[in-house]
Amino acid sequence: MNNQNSIVGIFLGFLTGVIWLLLALLGFITDFLVLIGLGGALGNILNILIALIGFLTFIWFGLCLFKKAWHYCKGHKPGC
Repeated sequence: MNNQNSIVGIFLGFLTGVIWLLLALLGFITDFLVLIGLGGALGNILNILIALIGFLTFIWFGLCLFKKAWHYCKGHKPGC
């Protein structure tokens, strides 16, 4: 059961990174920051930081997910 929980956690981390990255790249974060009055330079810096954190999360958890899938296919299913 512990192995399944770690895979679910890794997948949720990967999905969270994808969502934050998409929100930043599609401009929803910028629109929200302008709505609450943080437009301008501070809004741009926060948008870049959120996009960077989302990208790093996407890469990190994506690699972890790939490694888990690789070990699972290599060890449990020879035809995978």
